[in-house]
Amino acid sequence: MANINIDSKKTKKGGLLINNNPKSQFSEAIKTIRTNLQFSAIDKEIKVILITSPEPGDGKSLVSSNLAAAYAQNNKKVLLIDCDLRKGRQHEIFNVNKDATKGYSNLILNYTNASSYSSDPLKLELKDYILKTGIKNLHLIPNGSTPPNPIELLGSSKNKELLQVLKEIYDVVILDCPPVIGLSDSLVLSKLSDANIVVISSHKTKTEALATVKKAFEKANSQITGVIVNKSREKHASYYGYYGNV
Repeated sequence: MANINIDSKKTKKGGLLINNNPKSQFSEAIKTIRTNLQFSAIDKEIKVILITSPEPGDGKSLVSSNLAAAYAQNNKKVLLIDCDLRKGRQHEIFNVNKDATKGYSNLILNYTNASSYSSDPLKLELKDYILKTGIKNLHLIPNGSTPPNPIELLGSSKNKELLQVLKEIYDVVILDCPPVIGLSDSLVLSKLSDANIVVISSHKTKTEALATVKKAFEKANSQITGVIVNKSREKHASYYGYYGNV
């Protein structure tokens, strides 16, 4: 567990604070979360990290983008995938131009069997969907077109095979997923991840909501690796706490 004070005014601005101000309290908090995740990988290697929240507005996308940058700063080759096929915003955080026909949903639909690839899949169709972020070692796949069946798409065998290929290319793959309550997208993807992180807001997330999320993961036979608490009630400071083994 780690509780670290950060500047609430900076966090409200959003964006890649860990890249713009790497010595800030916020950046140190994100790095601590990265370290805690590394320590939790005693029995297995953590390569695919799923990040979700109970409801919209809890800060999951902010955490996802900055955690991805933190791993990249640690000389890891990182891929951030915007798996919120309905309301993804990672392209806004990174200020990159998103082609609505070249996102994650489109990649899954157009993906062909990996056996047809050369030794370097990035030289073929994957390169059309993976964007450079301007940050060394960090690439992004935006969400793409909104499909009529996000859950079926994310839970497909094609997506499972695709993630396996991406795991072989990158050291760390971070999945920015939709909120859990009311949607099953994150639960489907939890079958393909090595760690599942839930971001909650102390000022609005109710105990009942977190309990609902926990039950949902249990029903899906998945485990929550840890909870990041976004505490922003204080007037002059807010802080993140990371709680493992929920």
